[in-house]
Amino acid sequence: MKVISGTSLVLCGLLLLHAPRTLGLAPPSRGHLCRTRPTDLVFVVDSSRSVRPVEFEKVKVFLSQVIESLDVGPNATRVGLVNYASAVKQEFPLRAHGSKAALLQAVRRIQPLSTGTMTGLAIQFAITRAFSEAEGGRARSPDISKVVIVVTDGRPQDSVRDVSARARASGIELFAIGVGRVDKATLREIASEPQDEHVDYVESYSVIEKLSKKFQEAFCVVSDLCATGDHDCEQVCVSSPASYTCACHEGFTLNSDGKTCNVCSGGGGSSATDLVFLIDGSKSVRPENFELVKKFINQIVDTLDVSDKLAQVGLVQYSSSVRQEFPLGRFHTKKDIKAAVRNMSYMEKGTMTGAALKYLIDNSFTVSSGARPGAQKVGIVFTDGRSQDYINDAAKKAKDLGFKMFAVGVGNAVEDELREIASEPVAEHYFYTADFKTINQIGKKLQKKICVEEDPCACESIERFQAKVEGLLQALTRKLEAVSKRLAILENRIV
Repeated sequence: MKVISGTSLVLCGLLLLHAPRTLGLAPPSRGHLCRTRPTDLVFVVDSSRSVRPVEFEKVKVFLSQVIESLDVGPNATRVGLVNYASAVKQEFPLRAHGSKAALLQAVRRIQPLSTGTMTGLAIQFAITRAFSEAEGGRARSPDISKVVIVVTDGRPQDSVRDVSARARASGIELFAIGVGRVDKATLREIASEPQDEHVDYVESYSVIEKLSKKFQEAFCVVSDLCATGDHDCEQVCVSSPASYTCACHEGFTLNSDGKTCNVCSGGGGSSATDLVFLIDGSKSVRPENFELVKKFINQIVDTLDVSDKLAQVGLVQYSSSVRQEFPLGRFHTKKDIKAAVRNMSYMEKGTMTGAALKYLIDNSFTVSSGARPGAQKVGIVFTDGRSQDYINDAAKKAKDLGFKMFAVGVGNAVEDELREIASEPVAEHYFYTADFKTINQIGKKLQKKICVEEDPCACESIERFQAKVEGLLQALTRKLEAVSKRLAILENRIV
């Protein structure tokens, strides 16, 4: 049994998997290195009265982090969730949600039941109902894993031994996570073998999130430092056994620190980009999260070649009203832009996304506000909740005018609204994450999508270079699998 305390582990970066066409600066081939096999996954979550509401929120964050790492889809991984206390409630079946964003939204809506602890009954429900064909379970096959993750913090009021044995005998892999004063013997009765890999214990719900990396890796076909994001490379991370090296895209030069890259210079053609951030500053964001949003903006600014002829950046904040923080062209260096972003004050109040989009159209991309005729117009809309006004007309007009619109949602953001804002193809222009702490991963995806094409640093050249690096990384896959297994064995011995 592995025991994790608040001081014994460093919280690892959240692994975000994405389709091969989804682009980001670092690392470019994450989705290929860590692809999850098709799985029917059912979470069985204890929400008995011993689990306080604030603690249940921690469980939901953990669930979201695990879901973030999965390849979700009807032919990939399907996810269901069973909530239990004295009774069992199926929050959503395996067939319910075909996208990661929909799953994350569904997890956020779950509420604790706050009665007894019938763990055996919940596992029985998973066997007989949750994995049934009617609920979206697929026929037993060597190509499809059946997995249950049980999260509990107490002693069950019924027996788990026999029902868990039946589940394992039917081919279901059982993981047991215990919190606080949980009965550890119960965890061992639930879990599959080897128990060192299937039983986990944390001292409190405040550190349950630290287990997310373990399950990200458990569902991952291949795992390494580049795939999990545990590296400092600015652009390209190249894996090696138990380590990594950094590289740069074609036309860039690796700096002496071995991590960052210099933008290439020279070349004949160029393509100017006017980029405006439209940032939700409503009261639901909260001050500490607003600081993370500012870091998100500067993360993207860092990748731009800011100049009068190439990239210009503007910033608009909105809540119940709209406020231009600075227009396009006011600042001519990354340093000045980033300083202005850091100095931006938090508005609070409401969420008038429609009014903000209208401001973007009527003001931000006009010549009088610094926009350049012929320059590519890119808008990045960031929001954490449902708009309090109508967005459809303004969102459509922005796209009709040829603006390239990206929609980034966090927390309670509404997926339908994000899709309405995003340019076509929608799947490549909207992003969602459950937690503000993980928006830097979305920033990585956006970095390449808004890249400014410069010769010889054209985006097409970058893609060709990424393909070369990806081929090299795939050649290392077998070695990485062996190293990963050895590291896991070593980690168990250390613990």
